[in-house]
Amino acid sequence: MDFDIVMKELESLGKERIKKTYISNGAHEPLFGVATGAMKPLSKIIKKNQPLAEQLYATGNYDAMYFAGIIADPKAMTEADFDRWIEAAYFYMLSDYVVAVTLAEADIAQKVADKWIASGEELRMSAGWSCYCWLLGNRKDSEFNADKLASMLDQVKITIKDAPERTKSAMNNFIYTVAISYVPLHEKAVETAKAVGPVEMMRDKKKSSILHASENIQKELDRGRLGFKRKYVRC
Repeated sequence: MDFDIVMKELESLGKERIKKTYISNGAHEPLFGVATGAMKPLSKIIKKNQPLAEQLYATGNYDAMYFAGIIADPKAMTEADFDRWIEAAYFYMLSDYVVAVTLAEADIAQKVADKWIASGEELRMSAGWSCYCWLLGNRKDSEFNADKLASMLDQVKITIKDAPERTKSAMNNFIYTVAISYVPLHEKAVETAKAVGPVEMMRDKKKSSILHASENIQKELDRGRLGFKRKYVRC
């Protein structure tokens, strides 16, 4: 399938109701309003196609950008490629659920995520912390440096309440993910969550959200999910 055919297919899958939902969460035109599940049959036909993914991502169309993440070949992408993608990610559904997810399957994931976390820019930081969540929820514990992750937990404890809004959410998810998916630091993550307590996240044109890492951790523990790892990062 070439670029024009894929764009027509995506447009045909668009739903006005879903489009309105995406816009309410920060998306803007152009977009079609395609449910992520509706993209799966198309992705199974195309599989990985980095050149096509680049064409789609460059459109600025939210649905095309999301689909680009599904068919991208992360191991073929360079640090410069990921920097270009995060530059174009204009709201959190792109930064945290397209770019961060794609980066999590790349060999350079931690290197790039570390740089973004240190950037001081809201969506880059959010993507960096989110990338670690995707990594920890999928890769073996042995692939991570426990001292480094412990230091990151300390960083979150000190800075989360003064962090940019979307970054707060990603940092909160990091505490939760370490507690559930990285067993060596389970206890430290639980202690960190208790020390942080509730975190208020302000949202544009919506009521603020209260983030409770401790409550979410306990819910997963009650379900027997300690040590949970997902089989796949991307759809």
